[in-house]
Amino acid sequence: MGPIISCQVPENYISKELLDSISVYIITKSELQRSTITVTLSDYKILGFPVRIDDKNTARTVHYEPVVTKFSDYLTAMEIENSFLSDGALATKLTPILKQVLNDLNTKGECALTVGPTATHLKVVKIRSDPLPVADHQVPVFIKPLPTQQWDLTTQQVAAYIDGFNHIARIAALSDVENSLVKACVQNLIYYGVVALVPLFQYGNVYCTTPKLKVLAQNSQLQKKCLNYVAKSQRQLPCIRDVFRMYAAMTRGTTIRDLCLRFNPPNLRINERKLVQFGVLEEIIRRVHKYPIFLGDNQELQKSLSGVASLDEICCATGVSAQQLEDQLDRDNNVVVLWK
Repeated sequence: MGPIISCQVPENYISKELLDSISVYIITKSELQRSTITVTLSDYKILGFPVRIDDKNTARTVHYEPVVTKFSDYLTAMEIENSFLSDGALATKLTPILKQVLNDLNTKGECALTVGPTATHLKVVKIRSDPLPVADHQVPVFIKPLPTQQWDLTTQQVAAYIDGFNHIARIAALSDVENSLVKACVQNLIYYGVVALVPLFQYGNVYCTTPKLKVLAQNSQLQKKCLNYVAKSQRQLPCIRDVFRMYAAMTRGTTIRDLCLRFNPPNLRINERKLVQFGVLEEIIRRVHKYPIFLGDNQELQKSLSGVASLDEICCATGVSAQQLEDQLDRDNNVVVLWK
C-alpha cells in the first residue's frame, strides 16, 4: 500500500505520485524524528516535522506537515489523551482544524485552536534582520501608530518628539534622554516596523526622482494616499497634477528653495515638507547628499572634510547651520563638494 495522505488542505494539493517519490525524505527513520525537514522541489517546498507516537493504542506512525513544532506537539498530545488521530474518523475531525490553521495563519499570522479541553496558540513569527546603526543627523518618522501600552517609559518619552523633522540629536536634547538611549529606542522602533528614517529636511536640500515616479502617475490608491499626506489642510486637498509637477521638477542642482520660489506650494495647497517626506518614504525621490573634501595642507581639515561625512553629519556635529557651512566652504578654494 505504501505511504498515504490521510488528510490535506487544500485538498489534492500533493498527489499520491508525488508523495511516493519524496516519502523517503519526509517519512524519516528514527534518527531524524522530531527534526525539521525541508524538501525543495521545482514547484513545491515541503516543511515537515516527523513524529512517531509509541503508544499501545496507536497502530501506525503519523507524519504531519506542521506550521510550527508546536502544532505537531498539539496533535500528539490529543492523540495520546483521547486517540484523536487513530479512532477511525481522522479526516472528519482533522480537516476543519487544518482549514482553520491555513486560513488564520494566511490572514492573521496567528491561530488559536481549542479541541475539547486541549488548546494551543500558533503564531508565525517574522524574523527581521537587525537595523543599521542610527546616526545623530537622521530623522525618525512614524509609519505606524505607536501602541503606548506596549513600550517602556523611555521609548514613550522619546516618541513624543518624533515628528518626522527632528533629528536624533535634537530629540535627545528635547526629551532630556541620553543620546545613546534615544538611538537604541529608535533602532528598536525601526526593528518592529513602527519608524523609518529620512534625511534631515532643509530648504537647501537637493532631491532627484526615481523610477517609482511613474507609479504615482498610474496608481490611484497611491495618489489618494499622497494627496492626504501632503495636503496643507485636509479640508482642501491639492491637485495630483501639481504634486506630480513638483516631484518631476526635483533634479540635481535644484534645491527645495528653488522649487518653492517657482511653484509657491501654499498656493497649490501643498505642504512642501510633507511632500518631501512622503516622496522619500515611498521611494519616489531620493536625497542627493553633499560630501565636502578639503584638498589643502591642513591635516585637521583634511580629516574632518575627507568626503566620508555628508554636509548633514557635519552640521549636526558642529551645530552650524547648513547655509553657514556652505557659505564657508564656498569661500575656500581648497574645498570641492561631491554630490551623490
